[in-house]
Amino acid sequence: MSPDNASVAQLADLFHLLGDPTRLRIVLACVAAPIAVGDIAAALDLSPSLVSHHLRLLRAARIVKSERQGKQVFYSAADAHISGVLHDMLEHIAEPSTGSEA
Repeated sequence: MSPDNASVAQLADLFHLLGDPTRLRIVLACVAAPIAVGDIAAALDLSPSLVSHHLRLLRAARIVKSERQGKQVFYSAADAHISGVLHDMLEHIAEPSTGSEA
């Protein structure tokens, strides 16, 4: 069974969002444990407003989720699928080249 056109379009949008290096770094920062905007900004040497902007897009795409704790909002990967895809792709790029690419 192949995916329908709507599913393919959604998947393409998801990969487009993750194709931006800054957004990808932000998502990777959220995979290990919930993290606050300020901590993401500090860890990645970005402004908190830029991080917040990207997090809004990522949350709308269900790539990250947020949880308010007091005055702070913590972000984490939306689910195990997101973490798994990123983990698998990082493993893939770490594999040595077989030299059989055309």
